[in-house]
Amino acid sequence: MQAIKLYNFPRSGHAHRVELMLSLLQLPVELILVDLAKGEHKQAPFLALNSFGQVPVIDDGGVVLADSNAILVYLAQKYGNGRWLPADPVGAARVQRWLSVAAGPIAFGPAAARLVTVFGAQLNADELITRAHNLLKVMDLELGKTPYLAGAEPTIADVSAYSYIAHAPEGNVSLDDYANVRAWLQRVEALPGFVGMPRTVAGLQKTA
Repeated sequence: MQAIKLYNFPRSGHAHRVELMLSLLQLPVELILVDLAKGEHKQAPFLALNSFGQVPVIDDGGVVLADSNAILVYLAQKYGNGRWLPADPVGAARVQRWLSVAAGPIAFGPAAARLVTVFGAQLNADELITRAHNLLKVMDLELGKTPYLAGAEPTIADVSAYSYIAHAPEGNVSLDDYANVRAWLQRVEALPGFVGMPRTVAGLQKTA
């Protein structure tokens, strides 16, 4: 099949979600760098792909889609053979719950804390770190009940949550107190086709 074009930035957790999903599905991909530092995401050629000016974007044979979670849903439904996104109402709702967490508490907790240390964002780091730990406490409790976020099997819920949780230490958010979260990260990393996001030496992350 024709390679799916992925417009990405290597240290974007949102873009990594999609790169990880494409790899887990063993789909051919053409990575296209969007240089955020140079503002390419706000220039006309990229805005024609995503008017919000954000990575990631995919082009799957002319089907152009933006928003990492929306792309995960598309990939799971088109290529996942029913594995990554349950079709039953309860299963689908459980996955959607965590997609909402990824777009809410994860984005405004560990992801935002990492923006401060990795990208120099002018945000209240202490407040973001507190939010991140409040989230991690809940995740650790939930992952004490099931091996994956939405149940017994991995879904796009795990793919959506993984990147920013795994890289939370880069934003000065320690994972030391969350054994269930760390075990879950290891389970995701053991999935066939797993590909990681580059580490940044920032915050509590001492080595890349």
